[in-house]
Amino acid sequence: MKTFNDSLIQLWKNRYPLFNKVVAMEEVFWVNPAIQPFQTAIKKTSLSELDVKDAEERLQRFAPYIAKAFPETIKTNGIIESPLVKIPAMKQSLENDYRQTILGEVLLKCDSHLPISGSIKARGGIYEVLKFAEKLALEHNLLSFEDDYSIFNSEQFQSFFSKYSIAVGSTGNLGLSIGIIAAKLGFHVTVHMSHDAKQWKKDLLRSKGVHVIEYEADYSKAVESGRIQAEQDPYCYFIDDENSRDLFLGYAVAASRLKKQLEKLQIPVDEEHPLFVYLPCGVGGGPGGVAFGLKLIFKDQVHCFFAEPTHSPCMLLGLMTGLYENISVQDVGLDNLTDADGLAVGRPSGVVARTMEPFISGIFTVSDNQLYKLLKRLADTEGIFLEPSALAGMIGPVLLCRNDSGYLLKDQLMEKIKKGTHIIWATGGSMVPEAVMKEYYQKGLSAKE
Repeated sequence: MKTFNDSLIQLWKNRYPLFNKVVAMEEVFWVNPAIQPFQTAIKKTSLSELDVKDAEERLQRFAPYIAKAFPETIKTNGIIESPLVKIPAMKQSLENDYRQTILGEVLLKCDSHLPISGSIKARGGIYEVLKFAEKLALEHNLLSFEDDYSIFNSEQFQSFFSKYSIAVGSTGNLGLSIGIIAAKLGFHVTVHMSHDAKQWKKDLLRSKGVHVIEYEADYSKAVESGRIQAEQDPYCYFIDDENSRDLFLGYAVAASRLKKQLEKLQIPVDEEHPLFVYLPCGVGGGPGGVAFGLKLIFKDQVHCFFAEPTHSPCMLLGLMTGLYENISVQDVGLDNLTDADGLAVGRPSGVVARTMEPFISGIFTVSDNQLYKLLKRLADTEGIFLEPSALAGMIGPVLLCRNDSGYLLKDQLMEKIKKGTHIIWATGGSMVPEAVMKEYYQKGLSAKE
């Protein structure tokens, strides 16, 4: 339902060339006119490289605990990280299907296969819970920075944390990451889940002893209700996906690890070898944090794009109109109904929108039909199975390389991209039950061409 008057909406239609297509739920590729050179943009944020380094060091301190509590991380010594893989067969399929040459190499960053909770949310969600646990333990003299943090994996700590509770509002994956780690530590956990959250995610959380509250309304209502309930309990810590600095920094740690992976693959990133990264976007914390971390390291040599569903382009609307969190998709008549459950968000994080506005290169939208087609193609070509929302970035290189995108016309990018690299950020999928994944694949089979 529209809440802005028709004259204002008409003004936006006149002012912003793509606005008509956005409200008609057509796929668009929007180049951000507010992007600035890194050295100018960084002066506009209070966050710095030191903040990200602090987060990285905290995760390193917790690595012995993670390795003990979650044996699947022993091989990585308790570091929660995902593979970076080349997908040449998928690249060829994209070129054939969309009749578009993709200049540069295409890789997949498999946050879909992160240990513990199987999505990008394992980065920020687990980090914020660990930071809160560390704070409590230090305040109650149960811990010093010199200790081996594997002591967190003990009855003493679990008994101590059982006096406290953690709450979060989620469409699914953030709830999974926070629910799994917080319950393991001993906290009482409540996840407030929107109507679009998948049933298997709710069932998995309940199997871990997490209290799940379901709402008929969308993500914003689940977060609001969770926040209000948490405020009434002095022993409850609410993880606020719309406004959390700690979630953002947990995601940002991904950048330094990606740098090492690129170096290992002998893939350069410099002025002659640009990097293009495509990130599915819901409320904005995950893609915003990753993009911010990448800009800190690669500066103007990395170009970050957000991908949103055609029914839920909340960050695009917020940045295009300059209203940030003060506009929702429902305000312009969109329904916020998409099978990309992690991206079914009606209103963006104002904090993330304002922070990332000078850093983000652009945003594009993708239909659910397209997501299912891409899901099937990736499974067929590379044997990699993702959930629908995780395919949102896959079309990015095709859209960027099309002449009508206009982005490659600046800074001689049309020539440089030939030696550049595209990274599609796959955000979830490895924990999807086999029967559900088969349903996704079948929808890909029947998707319209």
